[in-house]
Amino acid sequence: MMHAGATTTWWVFFHVLVVVLLAVDLGILQRGKQAVALGTAWAWTIFLAALAFGFAIFLSHADGRQQGLEFFSGYLIEGSLSVDNLFVFLLMFRSLRLGIEEQRRVLLWGVLGAIVMRALFIAVGVTLLNRFAWIEYLFGAFLLVAAVRLLRHKADKAEASGLVRWLRRSRIGGFIETGGPDNPTIRLVFPALLFVILAVEATDLIFALDSVPAVLAISRNPFVVYTSNIFAILGLRSLYFVLAGLLDRLRLLHYGLAVILAFVSLKMLLHQWIDVPVAISLGIILVTLAVFAIASRVIPDRKAAAKL
Repeated sequence: MMHAGATTTWWVFFHVLVVVLLAVDLGILQRGKQAVALGTAWAWTIFLAALAFGFAIFLSHADGRQQGLEFFSGYLIEGSLSVDNLFVFLLMFRSLRLGIEEQRRVLLWGVLGAIVMRALFIAVGVTLLNRFAWIEYLFGAFLLVAAVRLLRHKADKAEASGLVRWLRRSRIGGFIETGGPDNPTIRLVFPALLFVILAVEATDLIFALDSVPAVLAISRNPFVVYTSNIFAILGLRSLYFVLAGLLDRLRLLHYGLAVILAFVSLKMLLHQWIDVPVAISLGIILVTLAVFAIASRVIPDRKAAAKL
């Protein structure tokens, strides 16, 4: 661990960096009713990923190679699990017929809320693990259940449909029809805006119950766990617009996420008998993501073919 002075300094520095990145994000992705340019979203996503990689290198030099590897492994886990989260957001927004401007606004509040929730989750998780050793096995079992749930995951992401139906059928005010008859969209005002933001936060909360214990299986350093989570969350808005046209092509990725969750679950449950180095864990995560991403493109989609 870094000595106390450096730790305080870098906690402050990191949060200043977060504020700056959020401000730049607003300037890049928050442009009224215009659609987000795919090239701009790609550029910002790649920049944030490169910045996270640079931060991992910094940690390696400042606090040892182990901390850098733990950070990057945690960043990859959180980022990859966020892809499934973004699919649910996409389905929710499409079902509600939200325009680009509304999607950006809801996602911004979703990111801000996610930062606060992750900080609380990580603080509680690290405290419990440090005080009660048996909590580690509870987290491991929870991750194993999450892996099984992902394996049984429906391709149509039906879990969002009940919430969407309730929002559309309720008598909540604030859904204002805009756009022409060929492309009708919804503009949100209070209280509908508040309910949609709460729906996004609730969805993120459910995913945080999987992702935070998964990262805690890789590292117990609060600074590493927190910064890796926040770096991944900061890229959610740009990643959403990058993946909006690609998510249908990543239809097998949830199987890869299930494999990753199962791996970190077993790593946590069996750590007293089997010690898996972080470098090997990072390699397994990268290979798993690559295999299932490629498989999504190579293996034919039988459902799509049946509709032709």
